[in-house]
Amino acid sequence: MSKTILKGHIEVPEDELSVVIEVLHKHRALTYAEPGCLVFTVEQDVKQPTRFSVYEEFVDKAAFEHHQARVADSDWGRVTGNVKRFYEVITDEEFEPV
Repeated sequence: MSKTILKGHIEVPEDELSVVIEVLHKHRALTYAEPGCLVFTVEQDVKQPTRFSVYEEFVDKAAFEHHQARVADSDWGRVTGNVKRFYEVITDEEFEPV
């Protein structure tokens, strides 16, 4: 099986920023507790506070899909309904050796 990676960023409406930040802490903890989560980072941009870089690694596609299903039915999923997502999802099979 191959690792599944999501990378990109989200853009949060300014008037929803405080509630997204508040729920992010719980979302982070729940994600790290999921079986198969290897890396999960969401970092707020210092110069553009409404933009957050996102990077996730899961042991395989099944673990990633489990995460996506959990998120859809979570506080994070509900609070971030208006967030714009700019993601790329890849597997480590797609990486070219250097």
